[in-house]
Amino acid sequence: MLVLVINCGSSSLKFQLVNVESEDVLASGICDRIGLEGSVLRYKNNKGIKEERKDPMPDHSQAIRYVLDTLIDKTIGVIQSLDEIAGSGHRFVHGGEHFKHSVLITDDVIRRFIECSPLAPLHNPANLMGAEACKELMPDKPMVAVFDTAFHQTMPPKAFLYGVPYEWYENHKVRRYGFHGTSHKYVSQRAVEFLGLDPKNHKLIVCHLGNGSSISAIKNGKSCDTSMGMTPLEGLIMGTRSGDIDPGVLEYMAEKEGYTIKDIVGILNKKSGVLGISKLSSDFRDLLDADLSGNDFARLARQAFAYRVLKYVGAYCAVLNGVDAICFCGGVGENAKYIRGMIVDHFKFLGVTLDKEANNACGQEVIISTPESSVKVCVIPTNEEIMIARDTKNIIMQLT
Repeated sequence: MLVLVINCGSSSLKFQLVNVESEDVLASGICDRIGLEGSVLRYKNNKGIKEERKDPMPDHSQAIRYVLDTLIDKTIGVIQSLDEIAGSGHRFVHGGEHFKHSVLITDDVIRRFIECSPLAPLHNPANLMGAEACKELMPDKPMVAVFDTAFHQTMPPKAFLYGVPYEWYENHKVRRYGFHGTSHKYVSQRAVEFLGLDPKNHKLIVCHLGNGSSISAIKNGKSCDTSMGMTPLEGLIMGTRSGDIDPGVLEYMAEKEGYTIKDIVGILNKKSGVLGISKLSSDFRDLLDADLSGNDFARLARQAFAYRVLKYVGAYCAVLNGVDAICFCGGVGENAKYIRGMIVDHFKFLGVTLDKEANNACGQEVIISTPESSVKVCVIPTNEEIMIARDTKNIIMQLT
C-alpha cells in the first residue's frame, strides 16, 4: 500500500510517498515559495535521482499537481499511475479538544478543524489547503488527518489547566494543548522497542530539541504532561521563541517601548530564544562555533537552553515518580552532541552516567548512557512522516 504524506505550510508543501508495508520512502521533496515569485519543486526518489524544477505555483492545488505529475513522470517518477496511491495522510497542527487521535477527513472533520483555527491561525488554514488540493485532484482517495496536538490529549486536567478563571477554559478553551505530538508518539514507541522496555509499564521523558523544542512525560505510552502550551510559545527556550516568561513582562515592555500586544508576541516568537540571548543566531551550529571562539553571548545562550531542558526533565522525573529512559530527538537533540553532553552530565543525581564515545554519534539510534547507568539515555531520530503514514494505513484498512 502506498500512502502520500503531506505537510503544508503557508507557502510550502513537504511530501513523501511511502510504502507502508515495508515503510520504504519511494520519493520525497518540498514545494517552496508557493504563491510567491521563484516557486521551486525539489524532489528525490529512492533510486538516487534528484530534480529541481522552477515553475510557477500560485497555490497549493498547483503545487500538489506538480508533485503528482512528478511521481508518475516516465523519467524520474516512481509509479505508473495515481491509482497506485491508496490515500493521503495530512499533518494538521491544532485539533483543540475535538480530536484525540487521527481521523478520516470528512466534511464534519473539516468544519471542526476550522473551529480550531483561532488557536493556530498561521498553521491550520495552511494545513487545510493541502487536504483540499488532494480532494480536488484525487477525489476518490481517502484522506487522513494526523494532529500535532492529539497525542497530548491524555493529559489530566491538573496538568493542562492554567491558573486563570475557569470560565476562560469553559468559554474559550484556554488550556495547555502541547505540540510535536506525532514526534513524541513515534520516539516513545520506538524507544520501547529499541531499549527493550515493557510496553505496558514504562516511564519516558522525550526531549524534542530543535529550532522548536518541547519535552514530554510519557507513562505506559500516554502523555502525562508536556512543555508547550496553548501555543508553541510556552516551555523551553528555543531558536527564536522565548519559552516560559512572566506575563508581567508584556505590560512592562509595552509601557517602556510603546509596544502593542501584537508587537510583543511577534518579538517573543521571532526575535527571542537563543537568537535573542546570543544577539547572533538561532542556529546551534553557529552558536557552537562562536562559543568556541570566545563569544560570551553565544556561550550564555547555549547554557540557558540546556538549563531550561534540565529544569523540565527534573520536573517530569517528579511527575512520573521516576524514569526508565530519557530520549533525545529533533535537529539539536539528534546532532548537537555538546548540548546533549551539557544536559546529561547534570543527571548524575539520577544515577546517569554518560558514555562520551557513544555520545559522539549524530543522527542515528544510539544509547549514550553507560551499561551501569541506572537510567537509560538514548538518541532516536524522529520520523513524523512514517507515523503519519502508519496512522493513514490503519484508518484506510478499517474502510475495507
